[in-house]
Amino acid sequence: MSATPVHGTWEPEPAARWEDAFLSGNGHHGVLVSGDPDADRVIVTHHTLVRPDGDDGHRRPPALAAGLTALQDRLLAGDATAAEDFTDGRPLQWVRPFHPAFQLRLNRPPGDDTHHPHDTRRSHAPYRRAVDFTTGETTAARGDWTSRVFVSRADDVIVQRVTAPRLTLDLSLDPRLPGAPAGLRIGHGAVLAPEGALLTLRARYPGSDLAYTGVTLVAVTGGTVRLVPPGVLVEGATEVLLLTRVRRHTGELDTVAESRALRDLLDGTSHAAPYDGLLARHLTRHRTAYDRVTLDLAADPAERALPGSELLARPGGPALLERLFAAGRYHLLSASGLLPPRLTGLWTGDWNTAWSGAFTTNANLNLQTASAAAAALPEVTEAHAALVHRQLPDWRDNAREIFGTRGVVAPSHTDGECGHTHHFSREYPLHLWTAGADWLLKPLVDHDETRDAHDPRTTAALAEAALFYEDFLHRTDEHGHLAVVPSYSPENRPANASWGTLNAAMDLSAARHALLTAADRHPEHADRWRALADRLPTHRVNDDGALAEWAWPGLTDTYDHRHLSHLYGVWPLEEINPYDTPDLAEAAHRALELRGAENDSAHGHLHHALVAARLRDGDRVAHALGRVLDGDYFHASLMSAHYPHRDVYNADAAHALPAVLIEMLVQSTPGRLVLLPALPASCPQGELRGVRTRFGAVLDLTWRPDGSATAVLRPDRTRRIELRTPSGAEPLDLVAGEDRAISVPAR
Repeated sequence: MSATPVHGTWEPEPAARWEDAFLSGNGHHGVLVSGDPDADRVIVTHHTLVRPDGDDGHRRPPALAAGLTALQDRLLAGDATAAEDFTDGRPLQWVRPFHPAFQLRLNRPPGDDTHHPHDTRRSHAPYRRAVDFTTGETTAARGDWTSRVFVSRADDVIVQRVTAPRLTLDLSLDPRLPGAPAGLRIGHGAVLAPEGALLTLRARYPGSDLAYTGVTLVAVTGGTVRLVPPGVLVEGATEVLLLTRVRRHTGELDTVAESRALRDLLDGTSHAAPYDGLLARHLTRHRTAYDRVTLDLAADPAERALPGSELLARPGGPALLERLFAAGRYHLLSASGLLPPRLTGLWTGDWNTAWSGAFTTNANLNLQTASAAAAALPEVTEAHAALVHRQLPDWRDNAREIFGTRGVVAPSHTDGECGHTHHFSREYPLHLWTAGADWLLKPLVDHDETRDAHDPRTTAALAEAALFYEDFLHRTDEHGHLAVVPSYSPENRPANASWGTLNAAMDLSAARHALLTAADRHPEHADRWRALADRLPTHRVNDDGALAEWAWPGLTDTYDHRHLSHLYGVWPLEEINPYDTPDLAEAAHRALELRGAENDSAHGHLHHALVAARLRDGDRVAHALGRVLDGDYFHASLMSAHYPHRDVYNADAAHALPAVLIEMLVQSTPGRLVLLPALPASCPQGELRGVRTRFGAVLDLTWRPDGSATAVLRPDRTRRIELRTPSGAEPLDLVAGEDRAISVPAR
């Protein structure tokens, strides 16, 4: 039995569905591993694999700026449906869909091992499939057969080693995955090589010069290799080592150069154990990142020993939360590198991925990466920053073409390449959403605060967000306050108006935050931008005592909705909180009480939990978590689904859950630390180690059933902060390099 939390998961059977396959990734390449000893399948993915649609013109933002003033006039005059005409008439255009590359097929004929061909003992030998979060390795074993797979963060290569006495394997690269287009032009290659063989698969998209090519070097020990198109047959081996990469390209890929690069990896390791050498290089990056933060909820060792599927079947205990916290950090790290996680992380086994497997930026992306700063995963924030900064030129086009302004406007959907706003329709007028730049820059600001250094790229982008508002905010209400018009609250509408309207709470919070944050970093513009922020109206409290989703008088709230965009000021901002703005916090809490779950989207439940934690409502946090844990949202892989009963593979719940667990235990701003703000009764004791705070300290927290707790801070800055605990508030002086212990008395 384990005396410490489990940093991995396991199953007693191979994965029968790709959704249950164990995952590994390095933020560029990903794999889904079924672990079948007789017919193993390793699905290969890569962040760059999005299917071209051959219609670049429709991926431009709509040229609507000339009509903006007329639209504003109509909305301000009370025309509730005016924004429905603010379009160039195009149909809804999804972003280009993310898709898998191919699957590595490893077939063993019956009787391949030390047993006689007619001996049935092989099929009855003990089987175990596992993934180790600390190493990123998936393993599967039955009898003398073992397969190990990982994706190297050091060498950007998929590595698989299969061992068995007298191993016979039929190897091939197979593009036949669900939804693969019939017009995909496939070219196979298989040649013998000194190590064993080289397999290639080139897939060219229909009607495009774009293609992707997979290259697999097959290194064989102790056996023979012969060509059996489209792959090879390995016979009598003791070990087969596979190194795989995927490249997206135009024209033809130089597969000779690619194979040479794979051979160089083998030459750079110990010839006695190349797998171990490659793994060791990978671990210096992966394990270092994964081990920074751990959560121990004092779970029963017997429950900790259970397979993940059995643990999911008994969702009430802390062992499941421990494992999902560990799995969430592991999957989030594994999906982040070249880009942050998509709606499906870095993985899919189907070309028809829901919602194009895109980055949905108006909620999902930020929810998935919500733990990055506190859970000490700068790798995730750096991937998020790469997406943002790469797309800034497109964001400038959005601002200019749609609103006629300087600065930047972010899209609600992107495939990772194109940042133009082109996904919108009458019921989803996402081109009207102006809060996106601030929403997407907020995690980068948090990251800068944890390390006490300003990334100059973020500082420059904040200025562009402020410039947009400087040009855009020039209409006023009857009281002289600036009006955000048009305004949009993703993805909701007032009960008595259309989707495009005025003064959405999220837009007000975003404009205020963007202007004030940019002012802090740009003293030469600070007075002008702060003055503009001061002219924005305050939030409105409606007749139900709730923070209104639209601050414009007369607009009626629609409560039953999956999004909580109007509570942006509570989370992730600190604009509304129980300490500085108690009346608004009470109104926000009332809004949370009235909010429905609509279609039970996982992201809605966990967004609810994050807001509840900021408002110190542990019971509501527990209820939101319970909706997800009891709703059968998690596959055996511990990757999640978008809807209950494992409907639609989606990473929102898996990646956001660690943030919820941290926020209910520890919250920080540059000037405040809050301990145990929303601890559910279901987690009476535990230990959270390694959390990063935004005032520059690493924190370890231990709490006990009697309500007492101990925290140890290891600050790297000298400063005074406010400490908030269940016992009250007090100032706390921290000295760089000096550990500081904090005691919270029992209730």
